[in-house]
Amino acid sequence: MTLLERDFPRLRHCPWERTSPATDDYNCVAWAASDRARWWDPLRYWPDGAPRERTVEAYACTFAMILGYEPCGLDVALEAHYEKVVIYAQGNEPTHMARQLPDGRWTSKCGAGQDIAHTLDGLIGDEYGHPILALRRQRTGG
Repeated sequence: MTLLERDFPRLRHCPWERTSPATDDYNCVAWAASDRARWWDPLRYWPDGAPRERTVEAYACTFAMILGYEPCGLDVALEAHYEKVVIYAQGNEPTHMARQLPDGRWTSKCGAGQDIAHTLDGLIGDEYGHPILALRRQRTGG
């Protein structure tokens, strides 16, 4: 059993793979935003003009204002013309974010740990809670 499987017991029964080595250069919110240079947190780096709160609404608003995402409830189905991210939370406090990969799996940065590809259910549990809101934006490029 790996340390991740200890912290996220559902990973033991869900397919997942490590996609990059551990680093503390960025966190899950930055990873969801495709930013490998900063640790996104309202008390550290947060985009100018975005609400500096640790709430699901503030995170959704930040991704809407800065990155062009729109809420889509909990619709996590793969859509060819959209990129999606999901916010995990306990109550109204965001605990984690993941970004959907083109094959429908999800990618996450686990704290200062490694990046992984996983199923959405793989990270549900005491550590991160549950996915509570998905956001989507029109896919750019080819």
